[in-house]
Amino acid sequence: MKPTLRLRNASLAAAHKALKPSAALLERVRRPAFLNKLAKPEDLAPLFRNDDYIGWSGFTGVGYPKMTPTAIADHIEANNLQADPQTKKRFNLFVGASCGPEVEDRWARLDMIARRYPHQVGKDIAKGINAGRIAFADKHLSMFPQDLVYGYYSLNKKHGDPTKPLDWAIVEATAITEEGHIVPGASVGATPEILQCAEKIIVEVNTRTPNLEGLHDINQSFVPPNRLPYLITEPKDRIGVTAIPVDPDRIIAVVESDRPDNTGPNAPETDESRAIAAHLIEFLSDEVKAGRLPKSLLPLQSGIGNVANSIIGGLADGPFDQVQVWTEVLQDTFIRFFDSGKLSFATATSIRFSPEGFDHFYSNWANYKDRLLLRSQQVANSPEIIRRLGVIAMNTPLEVDIYAHANSTNALGSRMLNGLGGSADFLRNAKLSIMHTPSARPTKSDPTGISCIVPFASHIDQTEHDLDVIVTEQGLADLRGLSPRERAPVIIEKCAHPDYKDMLKDYYDRALFECLKRGAGHEPHMLRNAFKFHTNLMEKDSMKVDKWD
Repeated sequence: MKPTLRLRNASLAAAHKALKPSAALLERVRRPAFLNKLAKPEDLAPLFRNDDYIGWSGFTGVGYPKMTPTAIADHIEANNLQADPQTKKRFNLFVGASCGPEVEDRWARLDMIARRYPHQVGKDIAKGINAGRIAFADKHLSMFPQDLVYGYYSLNKKHGDPTKPLDWAIVEATAITEEGHIVPGASVGATPEILQCAEKIIVEVNTRTPNLEGLHDINQSFVPPNRLPYLITEPKDRIGVTAIPVDPDRIIAVVESDRPDNTGPNAPETDESRAIAAHLIEFLSDEVKAGRLPKSLLPLQSGIGNVANSIIGGLADGPFDQVQVWTEVLQDTFIRFFDSGKLSFATATSIRFSPEGFDHFYSNWANYKDRLLLRSQQVANSPEIIRRLGVIAMNTPLEVDIYAHANSTNALGSRMLNGLGGSADFLRNAKLSIMHTPSARPTKSDPTGISCIVPFASHIDQTEHDLDVIVTEQGLADLRGLSPRERAPVIIEKCAHPDYKDMLKDYYDRALFECLKRGAGHEPHMLRNAFKFHTNLMEKDSMKVDKWD
């Protein structure tokens, strides 16, 4: 046996000192043998090596491990490991989406993250990515779990079991069944695939969170040519089991956790967000009147943020009954939507409520448990299901250009913000693909210094081929069936802020004249001026250009 392996086995044995489980843990861990695997997170921390591939549970800041990642950071900080290149530890981190800042951002500040996939929202992680310290590859959330199982993220992995892409999985559970299966908490995300791919597993059983057994629908992930269709024709259809099956021999430690998800308050609604919601609800009402949508609409997908909150809040007061939801994340306004009686069923991969929202949800569990289902992100974001159900998708971009290309990720074309998430999974495949945004945003010196409608998007995540509707507080542009040259005047007139409308019209008229003159008039651009809004912002803190040439 290699010396390093002997040392790790000795450390693991030391971590399994006789620990007395709490009464709450005894109730949650129903496989007695696992109580012999109880460990303190600080005893597990030294087991992690530089360049380890580590998967965490979690999605949009809920259901992520809290004890072990904190203990690893404490161990590194207490021993000043990052000061010496010989002892420095940097890890490759894989999470379904984002985690709480107290673990993820702390790892980034300590320079503990070498790679991070596929989505994040932490300020310190984004700072590390843009400074070049953290390698980050954006990916559609429906595709990340399957690519992880395929082994695409570990092609350069230098140690460990070659059949297991991850050295470690650290996952949070609200219970462990008699079979040793994992009952997740308020999110599923990529946890099933992360467990499937891990050589060694640490389970944090959170006894502060209620046991959410029965809330989840877990299906097994297969690889081609053995993949099976997801037999779902409406949101309430179940295709799996209520807990995540896992090989008990790969679970090396069980840790008790008593820390809540660090969600914080949801983004507050504004006059702008309410105006956007009003435009959308009017549009959906017109679609019902025209016979293109049923009176109960079709399953809704909504992103996160204040605009999404306003839309769901507006629907709670709106004219539609027996509405269903097929989405990624539920926010606090969905509780209001449920309580209004207008939302009949919702499925997602995560419930990201505020602390007050979680208190209400758990206190009224009986009212919600039969009207809600959490699935893996590979199913929640499945293109085939989204298209089959005819989902109405609504998401917020950073900017949209006059031909309906949208940028959701990179400010000024280069600075990574949060990552793409699952918006394109929905927008490419939905029956109605809607993007909503304020028409302008402030800068330090100009209250409307950034136009969210631009001549040419500085980075393109969703193309003109995918979007049907653009809406701002100014109005709604229905783009269905329009050519690029028909779309541009409609987007400018309906959606642009008054401070930018004439500038955008001038750009389009000049571009059209020049391009028709040289026989290139399908989607007219003046390339020398296409990004002048953006360069002007960099130079003058405002997109308001004096002249085009």
